[in-house]
Amino acid sequence: MGVNGGRFRTVLLTVTALLAALGCVSASPAGAEPGSRVIDRYVDDPQQTTLLVHSAAMDRSVAVTVLTPRDRSRPAPVLYLLNGAGGGEDSATWDARTTYKKYFADKNAYVVTPIGGAFSYYTDWQRDDPVLGRNKWQTFLTEELPPIIDEEFPTTGANAIAGISMAGTSVLNLAIAAPGLYRSVAAFSGCARTSDPAGQQYIRMVVEDRGGANMVNMWGPLSGPGWRANDPYLNAEKLRGTKVYMTSGTGLPGSHERLGDPSIDGSAFDLVNQAVVGGGIEVAIDICTRQMVQRMRALGLPVQVNLRPTGTHSWGYWQDDLYATWPKLARDLR
Repeated sequence: MGVNGGRFRTVLLTVTALLAALGCVSASPAGAEPGSRVIDRYVDDPQQTTLLVHSAAMDRSVAVTVLTPRDRSRPAPVLYLLNGAGGGEDSATWDARTTYKKYFADKNAYVVTPIGGAFSYYTDWQRDDPVLGRNKWQTFLTEELPPIIDEEFPTTGANAIAGISMAGTSVLNLAIAAPGLYRSVAAFSGCARTSDPAGQQYIRMVVEDRGGANMVNMWGPLSGPGWRANDPYLNAEKLRGTKVYMTSGTGLPGSHERLGDPSIDGSAFDLVNQAVVGGGIEVAIDICTRQMVQRMRALGLPVQVNLRPTGTHSWGYWQDDLYATWPKLARDLR
């Protein structure tokens, strides 16, 4: 299957950013002033623009895709939409696994997605990691990128953020770290417990088992204050004033566990993997989600949750979640 122009350009920009991070190419033009800025931009198609953004905090270039509204003559709000554990650097992305571009084609919003941050939890790491390098994604997403997006496009200044899996945790922490930046936050199959043993075991699976990194470099010693400071469950009070939407399934096979589903495409292996592995992961995520909902309600914080009776940790459900949640986010952004 051929690679379309937009996706090829995104891959090219990702490679460029990785080379910059490794010092193989200059992270910024020679003689350029330091600071976060757009160093290149491409119109991939009438709906999508890709920016190559230099992050001063990470001293690297990050490709950022932006879906634009059909009518750009009037300002529109912004949805920051994050990928999962692979950070958009693999094939498990909103672009590759869903029809989100088609869905947003007639929506009045800019949809902004960074390509990068694999296994980083989109947070500011305390120390550089030998494998993942320097990660200051919280700074990039909350301080560096929003002013750039507002300068590049006619936005209303109203933002929301949504993410899946790993990023389903990250979006809650980003909203806590930057009060007032997002009117709404949507966490799809994300675990809001990060400082308890079960939550840390899940993070170990992502950061160490899959990413090959040292999770102590992220928030410090596992019993230390860094982990408690980045635990959305413990810091839920700081979400007051932000609309919160959460979703999870029980892990039981549901509507997307069938051979004819687009995510399965007739593969018996993929079906079994999604049902067994994806089901097991979602069981743990469902527990985290229910605990976070109970915590928020005990604090008197409004939270809207969709606890599905079935559903695994997989893209078909996240696409459903996004499409079901967007009308609510759109109302919040008016």
